[in-house]
Amino acid sequence: MNIDEVIQRSISSGRRLKLLVLTSLEWMLVAGGVMITSLTLPSIIEGLSGTQGDQTTMASSVFIGMLVGALVSGAISDRFGRKWTNLCLLILATVGTGITGLAPSMRLFSVFRFLSGLGYGGLLPVVNAYLTEFSSIKIRGLYLTLLESSWALGSIMVGAFTMITLDYLGWQWSYYFLFIFGLPLIMIGLFLPESPKYEFMKKGKKALEKILRTSISEEVEMHEREKQPLLSLFKRGLARRTVMIWFSWFTVSFVYYGIYTWAPKIFASKGLTPVSSLWYTFFMLIMQLPGYLTAALLIERIGRKTTLTFFFVATAISALIMGLVTSSSFLIFASVLISMSVLGTWGMVYAYTPELYPTEMRGLGNGTSGVMARTAGIIAPYFTSFFMSRTGDVLYVMLFMSAMSVMAAIVVAFFGVETKEKIIE
Repeated sequence: MNIDEVIQRSISSGRRLKLLVLTSLEWMLVAGGVMITSLTLPSIIEGLSGTQGDQTTMASSVFIGMLVGALVSGAISDRFGRKWTNLCLLILATVGTGITGLAPSMRLFSVFRFLSGLGYGGLLPVVNAYLTEFSSIKIRGLYLTLLESSWALGSIMVGAFTMITLDYLGWQWSYYFLFIFGLPLIMIGLFLPESPKYEFMKKGKKALEKILRTSISEEVEMHEREKQPLLSLFKRGLARRTVMIWFSWFTVSFVYYGIYTWAPKIFASKGLTPVSSLWYTFFMLIMQLPGYLTAALLIERIGRKTTLTFFFVATAISALIMGLVTSSSFLIFASVLISMSVLGTWGMVYAYTPELYPTEMRGLGNGTSGVMARTAGIIAPYFTSFFMSRTGDVLYVMLFMSAMSVMAAIVVAFFGVETKEKIIE
């Protein structure tokens, strides 16, 4: 019996649901930690000493940390296991976020954001691989999309807290709030089991039975484990998949962080007041959730490849609209459309990626894809800031993002493979 079939038979729906909730809480911590910059940056610039260059570095420092975290975490989790890698990264993310609130200057703020970014960037591919290896074939895509949808919940949670407390408690308490949120997750992480696929690959059938809490009479089949250097991502027919998913991650991350990091500035360029710009940004965070839910609805109905192509096309159209609108009413419409499109795309790439690679390189595949996203996350805020400062208009930024999204849709359409209800060892 194939190990995917064993997992599907042996893990109850209740246990899967508990794991989905626990991993989603970690995802919410990462989302809040990343998106907190957008809402607190204006206050931080006013309150901390530093130069114009320091301001841009503050916006990108967390993404530099996430790049390094994504680069190393996948290989580490493939070597030492999902559970302990996850726990160490969770501690780093939580503590790093807490000490960020103590930063006395822009430069130290950037250093602390880098450290917390190491945890954020490492957690995403590890948690994604972990839940994948507990999920059954029929609901795998749905569960991974629901996991990613908790990004919107984390963004809304920290956004609501910041909007309520910013004027009274200061920007620091948004970071303290996430530190407090992360502490019980660390305790829960101590008691999580190791991934069944990873445990079977490392220790065999008895270890698998212990994780699954059942005896297995049949022989469990899984392909023979091989060492997986980085170049293995381009061997055995995987090259097309790797190119496709790397470009997809880079594109959606570039669009997302290029817009959301400077969202208040973008709205101000459309004539909104600073206060209105913050509320529009918070509204965009709320409208992320319908995008994820749409992806969750489509992924098991029409498949991964078609759904991802659809969302990239929608992103291209919505970016173009966002650049062209001038009135506040149309700006609300554009904000809704682009939030749903981009976050639907995010949900798809996170669900799609772990299905493209076998167990012994799933962490590597997830991690290197995350590197593409973090690279884009570093570049995009500089890109948006540069063109906005030169032109005072977001149109040229949005035209570029629209063109990138069209290219990504074409790449997915030609290079993508359908993994719906397929066994992934």
